[in-house]
Amino acid sequence: MRYHRRMEHRCPICRTAVANASAGRRPYPFCSSRCRDVDLGRWLDGAYRVPVTDEAPTEEEIALAVAVERTGFRGDA
Repeated sequence: MRYHRRMEHRCPICRTAVANASAGRRPYPFCSSRCRDVDLGRWLDGAYRVPVTDEAPTEEEIALAVAVERTGFRGDA
């Protein structure tokens, strides 16, 4: 006999315990449609961001890009 351990999940917005995903709950992993909409609003407002580093390319990288563009040969392949 197999025992399936039910994992307890918490709503990422209000931290309320959420029923198991296999129950077919629609707003999962959120506890309600309201929390799902709050999360969507945060994404749309830019509250969640993926970090990006904006570094200027070196002269060597620029020269390599120009050479590849002209010849189509990368040299490392």
